[in-house]
Amino acid sequence: MLTFDRKWLFLGAVLGGLSVAFGAFGVHGLRGLVTADLLANFETAARYQMYHALALVAVAFVASNARSIRTATIAGWLFVIGVVIFCGSLYAMTFTGWRWLGAITPIGGVAMIGGWASLAVAALK
Repeated sequence: MLTFDRKWLFLGAVLGGLSVAFGAFGVHGLRGLVTADLLANFETAARYQMYHALALVAVAFVASNARSIRTATIAGWLFVIGVVIFCGSLYAMTFTGWRWLGAITPIGGVAMIGGWASLAVAALK
């Protein structure tokens, strides 16, 4: 029987649901209100948020293994931090037009990459 760490499964489910809602809002609510490049940024944020929501579901599975819980937990937090910084900066840029927020976005990307590396290590334990 498969077991899952409930907190990571919960966070993945919440981020996934929000990603669908944000994506729909972007398509239906923002078209014509923001420039095409800002809308593309918003859509990228929603897409990456969904990818990392699914990654948190994987973390929930891997973290249920006692030998890999610490590394999986690191992966999970890096994914969450990455979503907040990467996706959050793109969402904020869309609503404010402050393009300087794009300088912050790569920090979230690095956190996401670190999350994937940690998840890979956790999977090997």
